[in-house]
Amino acid sequence: MTTRRQYIAEQAKIFKALGHPSRLLMVDALRDGEKCVCELQALVGDDMSTVSRHLSVLREAGVVASEKRGTNIYYRLALPCLENFLKCTCSLVERRLLAQVELLRDR
Repeated sequence: MTTRRQYIAEQAKIFKALGHPSRLLMVDALRDGEKCVCELQALVGDDMSTVSRHLSVLREAGVVASEKRGTNIYYRLALPCLENFLKCTCSLVERRLLAQVELLRDR
């Protein structure tokens, strides 16, 4: 039987996978639709082996899915609820940044 702690540990893997700026940048790009690994590599600017490792972490966590077509591998979001979560966190970041701007303006 799966315990609550085991569920939490599995959820933590997802958050850990999202916890790197390069991986989050790739996930954000995939919100617009699937991308070839070469497009993600160009976006992130890292070497291909680093990008592949990041994508592997995201795939193992269930965040993305991949499909090989010819010589290219395409990635897409596999976690549908992520869109709302990212919108929510973007909204929070935006509010914080606006508050900081207001503080600087009031000085």
